[in-house]
Amino acid sequence: MTATSLGVPGRDHLLDDLSPAGTQAGVDLVRATLAKLDAATPVDATDEVTLAAMRDRLGLELESAEAGDHRRQLNNLASPLQALRDVFDLMPTDTAEQWANIAGRLGAIPAALDGYVETLREGIATRNTPAIRQVELGIAEATGLADAEASFFTAFAAGARPDGAAPDGGLADDLARGAASAREAYGRLAAFLRDELAPAARPEDAAGREFYQRMSRQFIGATIDLDETYEWGVEELARVTAEQEALARDIAGPGASVADAVAALDGDPARQLHGTDALKAWMQETSDAAIAALDGVHFDIPEPLHRLECMIAPTQNGAIYYTGPTDDFSRPGRMWWSVPQGVTGFTTWREKTTVYHEGVPGHHLQVGQAVYNAAELNWWRRQLCWLSGHGEGWALYAERLMEEFGFLTDPGDRFGMLDSQRLRATRVVLDLGVHLGKPAFDRYGGGTWDADKAWQLMKDNVNMDDGFLRFELNRYLGWPGQAPSYKVGQRIWEQIRADAAA
Repeated sequence: MTATSLGVPGRDHLLDDLSPAGTQAGVDLVRATLAKLDAATPVDATDEVTLAAMRDRLGLELESAEAGDHRRQLNNLASPLQALRDVFDLMPTDTAEQWANIAGRLGAIPAALDGYVETLREGIATRNTPAIRQVELGIAEATGLADAEASFFTAFAAGARPDGAAPDGGLADDLARGAASAREAYGRLAAFLRDELAPAARPEDAAGREFYQRMSRQFIGATIDLDETYEWGVEELARVTAEQEALARDIAGPGASVADAVAALDGDPARQLHGTDALKAWMQETSDAAIAALDGVHFDIPEPLHRLECMIAPTQNGAIYYTGPTDDFSRPGRMWWSVPQGVTGFTTWREKTTVYHEGVPGHHLQVGQAVYNAAELNWWRRQLCWLSGHGEGWALYAERLMEEFGFLTDPGDRFGMLDSQRLRATRVVLDLGVHLGKPAFDRYGGGTWDADKAWQLMKDNVNMDDGFLRFELNRYLGWPGQAPSYKVGQRIWEQIRADAAA
């Protein structure tokens, strides 16, 4: 699956081994690689950074495996349940050979899910299980993928058009069988989650300090003081809120609230987009304009990076994300928007900063530049070394850069950027608060942060529809340490810049 995401040919018909044996094979490889690193001699500063980064990443991977973290890996966005389905979004679909790979991979889903179930059963046996909330979300998602009419696999296989035509009989049969086997496998997964894992799942959402510290290191790439970071998050949320409230009065008049400004901006026809086709076209136009304006002025952007494809994802979970280019740029960097079912209206003031975050100068510039720099960076550095704090922190920092560069002079667009910053500051308070059992704000009843109080915090600070909000909250509750990495990473980038300027 990693090979597919990186555009490496020859493995598109295969899936990862998610069983305990597969995990152990990965652990053995990590140990062997660490031993080779110990024997390696760096020849320059680039090598020194590479060795340090590999030791850190692989060492943490080994630590996580030894703690059994993989045995509790289930959430609503980034777990094997989603990965086995999402890999199909990255597969080429032009030729009969490529569709034959898809048929083979569809047929491999049952074995992959069987291995995943075996690993989760180890978690039950060792009392190392996900929270019941995440199990219930997994049941619903697996059930949907098992539904013959509504399943992604049904529509995907039926839509095969190799070389622009319907597949021949043999390939069509293989695709239909593969889709059916994938649906049935997800049905069995749903039954396992309901009948075996749910009764053993943790009742509480909080992950606990030990697990959280390890996940924080994984996502940020640095060891932070969790308690100091929580207090900083509270202060940062108050600061960004005050900045947005002041701008709201400029937009909607004296005494206006943030909600008043949102209503004014949402009601402006010039800021409205109707339908996903209009959204996609606007995303592409905004991205292309940013690249053209920044190149040669603020950044030297290599020619292959001038191409960023803006896509509407086939999923409907509300996520917005970036996928990097292949090493030869035959598949370009892409920005994906997964639009929830029933959502047809969009506003440019909210989303211009998102295009900068996912595109240039955000993820596409950072990731694409690394891929392009083959003269200095090895393949692991270019394609495999991704840290959320480094990458998402840069992308959030890039949003502020665009304000600094003069691209957010429109009050509505700047308001949208502050909306994004406020969301990320809220995540710091929420994520650390819930998972570490921090005292909740008095206005939410005091006591300890929990899902209900976190929901109120989200409602008060995040300008999203309830469907988006619920998805986001469930994500934070089930993916400890990831959500704060954006704002904490931005903080580290800003500290590095300040140190360099001193």
